Amino acid sequence: MVSISKCPFTLLPKIKPIPVNLNPTMSWSCSRCTFLNPPSQKSSCQICLSDSPLSISSDPSISVPKPKWPCKACTFMNPYHSISCEICGTRVSASGLATLETDDDLSSSVGNVFLPLRPCNKGKITTRAPIMVEDDVKESVRFRWANAANKRKNREEPSGVEEDEVDAAMGYRGVKAAATKAIEISDSVEQEPGKTFSTSKSKVLKILTYNVWFADIEMHKRMKAIGNLIALHTPDVICFQEVTPEIYEIFQHSGWWKMYSCSISNVMELTRGYFCMQLSKLAVKSYSCKPFSNSIMGRELCIAEIEVEKDMTLVVATSHLESPCPGPPKWDQMYSKERVEQAKEAVELLERKRNVVFCGDMNWDDKLDGQFPPTDGWIDAWGKMKPEEIG
Repeated sequence: MVSISKCPFTLLPKIKPIPVNLNPTMSWSCSRCTFLNPPSQKSSCQICLSDSPLSISSDPSISVPKPKWPCKACTFMNPYHSISCEICGTRVSASGLATLETDDDLSSSVGNVFLPLRPCNKGKITTRAPIMVEDDVKESVRFRWANAANKRKNREEPSGVEEDEVDAAMGYRGVKAAATKAIEISDSVEQEPGKTFSTSKSKVLKILTYNVWFADIEMHKRMKAIGNLIALHTPDVICFQEVTPEIYEIFQHSGWWKMYSCSISNVMELTRGYFCMQLSKLAVKSYSCKPFSNSIMGRELCIAEIEVEKDMTLVVATSHLESPCPGPPKWDQMYSKERVEQAKEAVELLERKRNVVFCGDMNWDDKLDGQFPPTDGWIDAWGKMKPEEIG
């Protein structure tokens, strides 16, 4: 997962949090490694041994935490009595004290992936070139739609196409598009040798995929940043992973929300700790989800059948394959086998469809998981666009 923090954002008004269901008869997801623990596992996670929300809430020895204020420079949550950040030394501002927050909803394990914290550079301030968000999210992949019988692999670039764009003939489908990237899909009538088309048409579709990270750390700021990207690039289809009920509610109160239809209903989002979610501006024929048979983390394949135009359907699928455990920084690949099987299952199911884009958080490690399941007629969008870079 790639996070983006380019510029300061104004905090959104606090939204009433959704109470966590601590029903002992329900399974619960670990806030550290995402393992879906059975109801019988009440005290700690089976994988990383982190305390469960139930054990934390029922432990009388745990005192009520005191308010903290977020540092504007490094986002570290400082004790309310500190006038300067304990990490970088930045003095607290009046606005910082106005946003005092308590951590009573957080597990002690949340945020451990960032430890040990490192102090900011206190040396001479240097002027750096601004970091542009657009370069990170507006990479494009162009898929050419041709006659269904046209199986040739003609990749000639039309005039005006940039060097980093990729063309593919009919029969190619985008697979394993990197998380946190916007993908543009262009359809046009392609001229075959010896055959002339009297008309041509062109339409660009934008698809954004993003793992929003379920942790309750600077959640409102992070979701505001994602909302800014959506407002900037106006994607036609959005695929999110690790959406929690609280994140879902934040999105519902966002200005861009009403422009999309959502695959998740208000009732569905209250029954799970986190989930994948799809949104579309275009007409949707159907939303569906297929749970993976070997997942212990509740992972599934989510599919949206979208009507691009009359008699033309595009299938956009997303998934969050089994995560490495216990998680960073060790990244133990104990679930590599399950992840590979899930990828194969997803590709085999999507192979039955005609025009497909498969994107999401694959948790893929080429060195340990091997090559992503190859199938004729598919291309790895990132591999074609950035062959020299790690996707």
